[in-house]
Amino acid sequence: MHIDLRQLRHLLALAEHRSFVAAAGSVRLSQSAFSRSIQALELSVGCQLVDRASKDLAPTRQGLVVLEHARRLVSGAHQLSNEIRQFNDLEAGELRFGYSPASGLVTRAMAGFVGRYPKARIRVQTEELGKQLMADELEFFVADSRGFEGDAAYQVLRLKPRAWQFFVRHGHPLAEQGRVTEEDLKAWPLAIYAGESSLGELGATIECTEGLQALVAGSDAIGVSHGGIGLVRLQTRGIEVPEARYGIVSRARQRLSPLAQAMVEWVLEVDRVGDEMDLGLMAV
Repeated sequence: MHIDLRQLRHLLALAEHRSFVAAAGSVRLSQSAFSRSIQALELSVGCQLVDRASKDLAPTRQGLVVLEHARRLVSGAHQLSNEIRQFNDLEAGELRFGYSPASGLVTRAMAGFVGRYPKARIRVQTEELGKQLMADELEFFVADSRGFEGDAAYQVLRLKPRAWQFFVRHGHPLAEQGRVTEEDLKAWPLAIYAGESSLGELGATIECTEGLQALVAGSDAIGVSHGGIGLVRLQTRGIEVPEARYGIVSRARQRLSPLAQAMVEWVLEVDRVGDEMDLGLMAV
C-alpha cells in the first residue's frame, strides 16, 4: 500500500471542512482535482473513507482509523522538516508552543528570544494546552503544572512558585490604603485569569482569558496577577495569598527542536531573575 502525505492532508482538510468545495479551496485545488485525490487515497487503502451519502460527509469506520494515523503522520512530517531546517539554519524554522497568559514569564522570555532569532516563525497558543500538546500541535507549554506532574505521558520542568498579588488602578479608593483586608476586597469586583486552579477559592466575579491588566486599569475591579505595569499593588492583611506552581510541560521521551530548546532556556533565565525583573515592572 502506497500512502501519499499530500492525499492524507487532503483527507484531513475534508474532515475539517465537511465539504469538498470548501476543503478543495483550503488546499488551493479545484474541486475535481481534490475529489480525484480522495478517490486515489481510497483506492490505495482499499476502502471507502467518506460516507458521501451523509449530509456532513462523515468519515466511515475505516476513515476514522486513517484520520487518526494521518494526523500523526502529517504532524510528524512537519516536525521532521522543521527540525532539519532548524539544524541547517536555526532562524529558518518554526516554533510552536503555548503558555498561560497569567504566568507573565513567557512574554518577557519571548522578547529576548525574538531579539536573538528575529527571523524565526512563532506560533503561540493559550488555550487547551494539554490537548494540543498530545496532538503534536505544540512542542511544550508553560502553565500551572500540578495537573501534569506524576503523569508518565508528560515531562515537567518546574519553575519557581510565584505568589499572586492584588492590583488596582491609580486613583482607586484602595490605592492609598495601607493594608487591605478580606472585607475590603469583597467590596469590589475581583478579576482573575480563567483556568487558574490555584485561584479557585478567591470567589472571583470576573474571569479573563486575556486583557486583565487593561480591565483593571480602566475600572474599579481588583486584579489578581504576578505583575502589573502602571498598576498599584495592594498590601494585604489577614489574607492567605495562594501560589501558582508553573512548569515547562512537554511530552515524555520526545526531543525538543533546537528553537524550542532555545525558548525554554530563555524561560528558565527569566524565571531565574524574575523577582528582580518584577520589581521594575510594578508600581507600589
